[in-house]
Amino acid sequence: MIESTYLEGIRAGLQAEMREDENVILFGQDIAAFGGAFKVTLGFLDEFGPKRVFNTPISESAMIGSAIGMATQGLRPVVELQFADFGLTAVHQIMNNAAMTHYRTGIPVPITLRMPCGGGFGGGPFHSEELEGLFCNMPGLKVVYPAFPGDARGLLVSAIRDPNPVIYLENKYLYRHVKEMIPRKADPVPLGIARICRTGRDAVILTYGAMVHESIQAAERVAADAGYGVMVIDMRTLKPYDEDTVLSAVAACNRVLIVHEGCRTCGFGAELAALVAEKAFHLLDAPVRRMTAPDVPVPFAPELEKAYRPDADKIEQALMELLEF
Repeated sequence: MIESTYLEGIRAGLQAEMREDENVILFGQDIAAFGGAFKVTLGFLDEFGPKRVFNTPISESAMIGSAIGMATQGLRPVVELQFADFGLTAVHQIMNNAAMTHYRTGIPVPITLRMPCGGGFGGGPFHSEELEGLFCNMPGLKVVYPAFPGDARGLLVSAIRDPNPVIYLENKYLYRHVKEMIPRKADPVPLGIARICRTGRDAVILTYGAMVHESIQAAERVAADAGYGVMVIDMRTLKPYDEDTVLSAVAACNRVLIVHEGCRTCGFGAELAALVAEKAFHLLDAPVRRMTAPDVPVPFAPELEKAYRPDADKIEQALMELLEF
């Protein structure tokens, strides 16, 4: 076992697959000698050379368009976008080309788009957006969002090996804030399988990304202060998501709180709420609740960003209201 940060888990997953398969290539803005905006790829140029690790112009549309062409010819490109927000300049390439090529032609498009996202560092509205709901709405894409170092590594391995385009979301706040002991070998973590982080019978929190850690903290406070047992489920993969684990948790707990960092209206939490309403309404002892960011741009000012983002305090309050309904 080795200790790993979230950032180191991503780096290890990339290294493992590039060492295993020479068709895996990596490119993006400043990812070669500079090592990327967050230094995830530092040293990759020296190890793998300029034919497999190289910089690109500042054009996400050109980057992703090139990756689509390479993927149809047998390569497995991994594209690093400096921020998920910048992926919006390439929505046509992502949605109408990458996501639909297999449907239209039968040709696999094994590309992985790494997208740092989320707030907590004062990045403001153009560097902190949570766009998972948008990407989940695009047919043909898979969407992954790890919360722990081991999952960051294992899910990236699975994403690179997958024949479909995968949006791989990385929460920037977690890069150096979360550590855990992980096995030395980079085994894949299957896509579409949720992780039960904490058991309980009184309520369940469905969440992902940085909010997993805030939710665990809130659940532990509620247990210590009020004696309630709250289950916490890390979805890990948002598309396809683990319907069976969600419904089993609802059957066990009968109360559901959905937590995510993205905006409320049409956020991914609405999909989970709809699933519970359609297939497990008869099991509920209280209405499904959501704790999310409001429908406003991410603020720059630290005190406003803190008010904007869900955290353990807000989740704890929502939990108590749900439990005492």
